[in-house]
Amino acid sequence: PLGTTVMRMTAFDADDSSTDNALLRYNILKQTPTKPSPNMFYIDPEKGDIVTVVSPVLLDRETMETPKYELVIEAKDMGGLDVGLTGTATATILIDDKNDHPPEFTKKEFQATVKEGVTGVIVNLTVGDRDDPATGAWRAVYTIINGNPGQSFEIHTNPQTNEGMLSVVKPLDYEISAFHTLLIKVENEDPLIPDIAYGPSSTATVQITVEDVNEGPVFHPNPMTVTKQENIPVGSVVLTVNATDPDTLQHQTIRYSVYKDPAGWLEINPTNGTIGTTAILDRESPHVQNNIYTALFLAIDSGNPPATGTGTLHITLEDVNDNVPSLYPTLAKVCEDAKDLRVVVLGASDKDLHPNTDPFKFELSKQSGPEKLWRITKLNNTHAQVVLLQNLKKANYNIPISVTDSGKPPLTNNTELKLQVCSCKKSKMDCSATDALHISITLILLSLFSLFCKSFL
Repeated sequence: PLGTTVMRMTAFDADDSSTDNALLRYNILKQTPTKPSPNMFYIDPEKGDIVTVVSPVLLDRETMETPKYELVIEAKDMGGLDVGLTGTATATILIDDKNDHPPEFTKKEFQATVKEGVTGVIVNLTVGDRDDPATGAWRAVYTIINGNPGQSFEIHTNPQTNEGMLSVVKPLDYEISAFHTLLIKVENEDPLIPDIAYGPSSTATVQITVEDVNEGPVFHPNPMTVTKQENIPVGSVVLTVNATDPDTLQHQTIRYSVYKDPAGWLEINPTNGTIGTTAILDRESPHVQNNIYTALFLAIDSGNPPATGTGTLHITLEDVNDNVPSLYPTLAKVCEDAKDLRVVVLGASDKDLHPNTDPFKFELSKQSGPEKLWRITKLNNTHAQVVLLQNLKKANYNIPISVTDSGKPPLTNNTELKLQVCSCKKSKMDCSATDALHISITLILLSLFSLFCKSFL
């Protein structure tokens, strides 16, 4: 306002303050620049207060050549008489900005085009603001006030250009709506001064056209899950998949194919999507993780170019008793003069799941000859102990053992434990001369007797 005190200049005089020698008066000698008026300010000659003396219309930062004025101030003693001594100083006055200009769009309507399914900036909205760019009176804040019920659009301010960057943040669907109209307003970070208001130019519309894109088919559901027993017959139907094309206005056809089938167990009908087996499904396969076999399938439409969708199939495989138990260890050693005739503890394992595994049944196959040389004793559900009934001569022996699981029906593994009876001297075991398989004297005599009878006949 006219008459506003800007600053106070103070001069000091070392003469006696009770005399005119120190009686000071102030005066403006020069104003730079001299526009829009050569007399923008007045200084109180006695107090040194600098005040505005022009209409507020002239004190407008946006119409000035520069917002800085320099005043050369003279202080003269002797009450300002010509005989007085003078001193000068420069007063620098900066005209600060007020938010007296609202931001205004450079046009009332903006156009944008975006492909469906795409996100990112689609148009930059330009505004003008005559206030100081270094202040909140210039910085713009944009708001979408209509046309964004699904929150598919967002707008942010470019801090360098003050433009509004309108972005798609949720992909648009051409089949749902091919056009969108947004109403956007722009304001400043700082509030406008009381006698200034936002006008019609502070709002604009954005017309957005969505372009159709050939979208890939979509599987329903995805992932797909099914439960099957392992070992089902080759050619069994696993599942019929369902994929639909989002491009409902284009009336395209869909064909199916296998994308990833790690074990090579599956095939798919390209027309109707029926998945069948081409090999035996095996739960114990290394391609099965946590009883689940995973395969990927493609649905390809007839667009130009074609678009593809991917579906995931999880097959949970139920266990079948299809694995015989295995025995470990398969080799044991014992001294021919051993006092402890407990030869070895055998364990059994089975790749199947309960109840097709333990408890296992351990048995010795029938021993040849009248002399029983060993026996097997069950320790728990998974282990048994082989015990010699007498010391044996140094040789190799094959002990036939059968182990049976608890499946229905049960499976049996007939195997052999190789037993090496070695000579032991001074805590050293020598098994070098045990290569020949030991045969009991009874079996030798029976074989000789058989040969003799054949020769005689």
